[in-house]
Parts: sequence; C-alpha cells; structure tokens
Amino acid sequence: MKIIIVNGSPNQQGNTAKLLQASVEELEKAHCSVQWLQVPELIASARHPFCTACSNPCSAVCYAGTALEQAFQDISKADAVIFGSPVYFGTVSAQLKAFFDKTRKIRSQKAWLALPGAVVTTGASRFGGQETTTRALHDMMLVQGMTIVGDGHIDHDCGHFGASAQRPVDQDQDGLLRAKILAKRIVDSARLYRQEKGKS
Repeated sequence: MKIIIVNGSPNQQGNTAKLLQASVEELEKAHCSVQWLQVPELIASARHPFCTACSNPCSAVCYAGTALEQAFQDISKADAVIFGSPVYFGTVSAQLKAFFDKTRKIRSQKAWLALPGAVVTTGASRFGGQETTTRALHDMMLVQGMTIVGDGHIDHDCGHFGASAQRPVDQDQDGLLRAKILAKRIVDSARLYRQEKGKS
C-alpha cells in the first residue's frame, strides 16, 4: 500500500514533520510505501502561489507540468494520505490552504473521492488551536469527498479527530503516541479502500 505524507509546514524539519514522522514509523512497520510531499516546495513550483479562479471549470494552467501537478496525481493514485499542519492563527498554514485551493480540477475529476485521509496538527501550547486546525482540514477533505479517518484503533481506544501535539513535539509523548495510533487506523482504512477499488 502507498501512503502519501503531506507536510504543510513552511519549516520542513519542524514540529509538524516530527509528528508526521511518528506516523511514518508505524506505517513502515506495516510495510507501507511512504512518499513525502513538502507543500511549500510544491506551491513554489506553480506559476502563481495562490488560486485566482482564473477559469471555470479549472484549467490547471497555473500548475500544469509542475511538481504540484505531479503531487496531485500521486495522491490520486495513493491508498491513503496524512496531512500535517502547524496552527497559524487558529487554522492551517497559508501554504496548505493554497495547496487545497488549487485542487479545484481534482475535485471536478472526483480523483480523491472516498480516499482515506487523516490529520496531524501541532501548536505552541496544549490548547493552541489544534482542534480548529484539524477541523479546517477535515472541511477541505470533505469538499473533495474524502473519507476522514480519526486516531482510534481497535487495539487502543476510539480516539478523536486526529493526532495533535504541543511543541516541542519530541517531548509530547501523548501526541507522538496518537500519531502512531492514527497511522495504524490509516493502514486499516487504506486496506479497505484498496479492496473497494479492486486493487490487489
């Protein structure tokens, strides 16, 4: 199974990356193929950093032939995806919002419909907007018709909305554990998705 990791933080080696890495370690135990996508690099490859709704339906002219287009195609072929974002003013990073804004053509193609997706978020304090950031990502995923996966697992508990942590993440043992549990649930969801899609 192939799982895409989408790091929406402008700090590619920061707290969000560390929380995502905790999920990756669990995915690798399940022998999943993992591909990282760094959103700031992808957005920088587009001809315009933000969507201006220059055409309707979307022609993808602003990112055709770029790394961003390839990233969208890679996600379309994956079995699941985990999005990560730091909390910026109670919501996702500007780069990750721009990433989703540019998925209008993907939506018209129904390319991510039913694709399992999960969320990890990091904040400066314990109650620093992680849940509102998670909810914002859930909303964007629902607009794509994706299947939202929380951090519950049969071997643990029912979980909640996703995995969240407080910086410094490497000292937040509960946050790291939730990211690992979330990865286990993503593996289960990806397996079901493959079966439904008729993949071997």
